[in-house]
Amino acid sequence: MADRPKGIRRLMAAAIVLVALVLAAAVYVWRDDILRTRLDPKEPFQTYDPPPAPDYAQRSAWALMPNAPEAPTAGEPPADVFFVGPTTFDGGRHWNAPIDDPKADRLFRQVMAPNYAGPFVRVGRIFAPRYRQASLYTLMTLRDDAREARRFAYGDVAQAFRYYVAHYNLDRPFVIVGVEQGGTLATRLIAEEVAANPTLRARLAAAYLVQTVVPSDNPPLPPCLAPKQTGCLAAWASVYDGEPERAQALLDRSLVWNDVGQLVNLGSRTPICFNPLFGAVVDAEAPARLNLGATNATGLEWGARPAFLTRQVGAKCDKGILRVTRPKSPSLKPSGSWTDRRRAPGYNVFFADLEADAGARVAALAEPGTTPAD
Repeated sequence: MADRPKGIRRLMAAAIVLVALVLAAAVYVWRDDILRTRLDPKEPFQTYDPPPAPDYAQRSAWALMPNAPEAPTAGEPPADVFFVGPTTFDGGRHWNAPIDDPKADRLFRQVMAPNYAGPFVRVGRIFAPRYRQASLYTLMTLRDDAREARRFAYGDVAQAFRYYVAHYNLDRPFVIVGVEQGGTLATRLIAEEVAANPTLRARLAAAYLVQTVVPSDNPPLPPCLAPKQTGCLAAWASVYDGEPERAQALLDRSLVWNDVGQLVNLGSRTPICFNPLFGAVVDAEAPARLNLGATNATGLEWGARPAFLTRQVGAKCDKGILRVTRPKSPSLKPSGSWTDRRRAPGYNVFFADLEADAGARVAALAEPGTTPAD
């Protein structure tokens, strides 16, 4: 009989372990839902009080800009780059980020700027506005609240671009670059501010919309069909080889602008697929030997030129998605927290390819007789 309490204790311990294992398994299975719930502002956007608006006359409203934006020097590149950055704000209390959120700003400076604005440092003076970006959570749901938050963010980007054109562009050639959420906002910006303005359109070397879905049946500019073509659109969304489910999820979750400025589902439309290894929208397969240089520029001092890894990836457009072979270097692998893996990666496999492509288009725009694509 003396062994009975000991046996009961063993059974209780085993039961506790079993319950813990079941709970751990449940947390693992539903971890995405749990983490999404943590990022949900849990307030309708209609009653949400957004952070204060940026004043683009103030330097503090720009994440990146030249030292003397109103007076370019002979030592600076011949063009400008208007850069709309990707999501760096997770969410939680806000649908849209305050422009002075320290964590979001740190992620932009340490990860996003070096990897995605970095390829254009030698192409032009970089103008990157801070804007009340929609949170990462808004990219994980198709709720109307999330769409409204993304539409709201566009208002800041449009104001920043107008201020840039009026005060800093000085009739110079320029490039537009947008990444992920920033690419979606840049798509509408191009349609409303550039495409219908012959003067601006004549000075646009190209627009690069990275990890951005743009329907091929009604793009705001003609797609870039050849290297050195100017006034064109280079847009693509990519997945690695062997990720068919992720490719389908990308298409299913993509929101695009309709003619009245609403974000709607892509549906059965096929996106534009620009292949950076060819410098063109083309369905042929680009082998890795064409890859001029991939890099992980995370943590580099702004403006520092990273070391390149050549021949890292090949790429091929397939049904509107750019399928990329897996990089060979461990430094070009997805890493970080759950939220880090759901935003633009902390490396750029097409860094040197984009640098060369944009430089050639800017140079072509300066050639006599060059006109933007129709």
